[in-house]
Amino acid sequence: MGNHKTEQIGLSVKDLVTTGIFSAIFFVFTLVGGVFFAVNPVLTFYMPMGSALLCGPVYLLLVAKVHKRWSTTILGIIMGIIWFVTGMHWAFSLSYIVMGIVADFVAGIAGYQNRFLNAVSYMLLSLGSVFTYVMYFMDPEGWAGTMLKNGTEQSYIDKMNDAAPSWLLAVILLGTLAVAAFSAWAGGKLLKKQFEKAGITK
Repeated sequence: MGNHKTEQIGLSVKDLVTTGIFSAIFFVFTLVGGVFFAVNPVLTFYMPMGSALLCGPVYLLLVAKVHKRWSTTILGIIMGIIWFVTGMHWAFSLSYIVMGIVADFVAGIAGYQNRFLNAVSYMLLSLGSVFTYVMYFMDPEGWAGTMLKNGTEQSYIDKMNDAAPSWLLAVILLGTLAVAAFSAWAGGKLLKKQFEKAGITK
């Protein structure tokens, strides 16, 4: 009994390596799904949806392979650090770290063995890329000031402002959750055998 508890809590070297590998894959898929939107100031608001579309299977497979506390948190921290280093808004980095912790907690409620909670966990993690836009709508001048310091051109921000009606934030939030839910559902179908092997239930 005690050994089982230790196994569930402590991450082995193998678990850390697996988490690192899947974090790298997760980042690549995030870029592939979102880069088309991010480079366009009119479409950049839809970047979280594009990123959420491809990463569901990657995330769920990571959970199935490790299914221990802290793995998802580490994923969120790695993503946050990468976005910070690449010059994204601080809210982008901080929110990925926070949502990684939240996602870890949600999946951990059922010991990472419940397919529905794991999907909800992924949906929450996907919101990590949304909060930079929350800051944009809440404090546009502050957001713009930070991004200008990080190297974003004024013309890019001006075009964003022209393409950002007040209702767009709701579309970003709900759209990202919907796309992430679909990605998790599709991932569940694709990885059904892997989940069964890991003992993950419906």
